[in-house]
Amino acid sequence: MEQITLEAKKRSEIGKRVKKVRKDGFIPAVIYGRNVNPIPISLEKLSATQILNKISSSTVLNLKIDGKDYAALVRDVQRDHIRNEFLHLDFLAVSLTEKLRTTVTISLVGEAPVLKEYDALIVPGISEVEVEALPQDLPEMIEVDISTLSEIGDAIYLKDIPVPANIKFLTDDEELIAVASSVKEEKEELAEVAEQELEVEGKAEPEVIEHGKIREEKEEEK
Repeated sequence: MEQITLEAKKRSEIGKRVKKVRKDGFIPAVIYGRNVNPIPISLEKLSATQILNKISSSTVLNLKIDGKDYAALVRDVQRDHIRNEFLHLDFLAVSLTEKLRTTVTISLVGEAPVLKEYDALIVPGISEVEVEALPQDLPEMIEVDISTLSEIGDAIYLKDIPVPANIKFLTDDEELIAVASSVKEEKEELAEVAEQELEVEGKAEPEVIEHGKIREEKEEEK
């Protein structure tokens, strides 16, 4: 697998001052790990965004900080979904000689015969699986072929998926990945859920909003 390098530099701006980091065209981030004390860093916004949009949570990056290399995974992402911008990133420094536990995304691929033969749809189950492996053995994603779904009710469970080499699945193997369901059945289930929600709402006590009190509290805050 081709190594992906992400350039970064240490930053001194922390707390409220990270706004200046973003204003200057950088993404604030931090890297930490078992043998790495937290290091505040920043990434050049345009180049980092191009790379980050192409990788998954199981991609091992070469994070180069002021010339020093760290093998790292993206552990947490804060994002402005309206502007489609990264606001902050957490990187986990990893050892290439020690196994770690993380999640890998499941991707459904192929064509299910049931979609052509019946009025059916494919209902997905879990979207990721927890695994244990050396960082370099982590797959970008786990592809699941749904071409075996030929009848209504046919399903694929985690236990049906071949385990990639050097990987151990930690998620319960009875977890559902995908099932072929009748469109009619799905509509009936949705209608039943909606009806139950309406019944609950009808029994709920009306909410009393004390407008005057709220205004007074806001004035006191000023």
